[in-house]
Amino acid sequence: MVDPRTPVIVGVGQFTERIDDPDYRGMSAVDLATEAVRAALADTGVDVTAAAKAIETVYALRQFEISGPMPATLGKSNNYPRSVMRRVGGDPARVVLEPVGGQGPQKLVTEAGNAIAAGEFDVAMVIGSEPGSTTRYFANRDDKPDFTEHVDGPLEDRGHQIHQYFTEYTASHGLTGAAVQYGLLDNARRRRLGLGVAEYRRQMAELFAPLSKVAAKNPFSSSPVERSVEEIVTVTDDNRMICDPYPRLLVARDQVNQGAAAIMMSVAAARRLGVPEEKWVYLHGHSDMTEQGLLDRVDLGASPAAGHAAREAMRVAGIGVDDLATFDLYSCFPFPVFVICEALGVDADDPRGLTVTGGLPYFGGPGNSYSLHAIAETVTQLRDNPGRFGFVGANGGTMSKYSVGIYSTLPADWRTDRSAELNAEVAALPTVPVTEHPEGRATIETYSVRYDWPVRTGIIVGRLDSDDSRFLAISEDDDLVALMSDGDPLGAAITVRPADKVNRASLA
Repeated sequence: MVDPRTPVIVGVGQFTERIDDPDYRGMSAVDLATEAVRAALADTGVDVTAAAKAIETVYALRQFEISGPMPATLGKSNNYPRSVMRRVGGDPARVVLEPVGGQGPQKLVTEAGNAIAAGEFDVAMVIGSEPGSTTRYFANRDDKPDFTEHVDGPLEDRGHQIHQYFTEYTASHGLTGAAVQYGLLDNARRRRLGLGVAEYRRQMAELFAPLSKVAAKNPFSSSPVERSVEEIVTVTDDNRMICDPYPRLLVARDQVNQGAAAIMMSVAAARRLGVPEEKWVYLHGHSDMTEQGLLDRVDLGASPAAGHAAREAMRVAGIGVDDLATFDLYSCFPFPVFVICEALGVDADDPRGLTVTGGLPYFGGPGNSYSLHAIAETVTQLRDNPGRFGFVGANGGTMSKYSVGIYSTLPADWRTDRSAELNAEVAALPTVPVTEHPEGRATIETYSVRYDWPVRTGIIVGRLDSDDSRFLAISEDDDLVALMSDGDPLGAAITVRPADKVNRASLA
């Protein structure tokens, strides 16, 4: 018998509406989450009203429209989680709005589990949604809806905290948006492996094509279309380059309308409410890690923190990689998937597959809440295969934060992890000195190219010849941008100088 305070996931729900659906409504963030919550409440197998009223704490993930200083063009709720709960007849004592970060879903499940095990409350729910499709659909229309809503009640808003992922220095040098940031990381990894541009592009496509096969069969996918390796590799008008080295089919699909929810209870509460035991899924292992700042990292093509997260969660669960039946590795771009495969010794073509949803470019990348869908799908699959284990890896920022959960229907008391100790080890790793205003000869350490700007622009992380310190630079120099677009500039000699509040580079 497990301790009655042991937390278990007892209900999961998902919802997707596609823009080409005949009944497409262009739903709000609140509406999307409400549909997912209704599904999660029904999934518990108990009276839906009773389940809704039993929820004491709701943790909510942010949408893009509340993830920074930008306005919500179609209006928003002043209290997103309470707006959702009001629609389903719940009135939780506490609601929390989590900061920006794709690691949030798994981090919050672990946080809720710790709180339930400690006796702070008995029933919690994690919710998330993203109405990116709605925003785009109504952008140029006159019949825009107004989703403004005011709900009374306390809200524990932890702030968007988006500024932890960039600085004025990185933003001024074009590191705005995830694609260019991860482009730097994937090209740095390519350099470490000694691979050519075409060879690495093919490896990325070979990694991601099998994800699309899963998405093609998932009823909640935003783009249920199987893609071949050749289709992903080949640049076309439809599969245009976004930021080097990524054409569109290697990039998370953020213009989606998706919602997800997961309900967690103590074993005592699950028994009291009558939730059937075949619904219970336990969190056997967990970890939450934070990486060094982007420019501090000695190897931009690696992520020690993510590797620690994967191994620590496995240690806490007391299992090995061979014991895992399912994986869902956060796949906004290839780099995070490669990193965890390397950490666990899993091949890109592992027959178990690397996703249960279909991955962010194909299933959909609903902002901060993608991994809540991964958790929901993992729970569903493990219930169908009792006794097996599932791995969920959730990634935030520029490989900045990584959270892992190991799930199973096998009963297990709650266990603690060593994330704090391991985070201290990561923070103490060596760093690289940065020269913010470099001048002179240098070499290209890694790079990306912004095809998504009006003028094609090279983005460079370089090392000064004089002292090997690191710097950022941009370039519109025809010869250098041509090399970066059509050749291989890794290790190329350049000249850099400060100009107009940014550093500009040209071929040496």
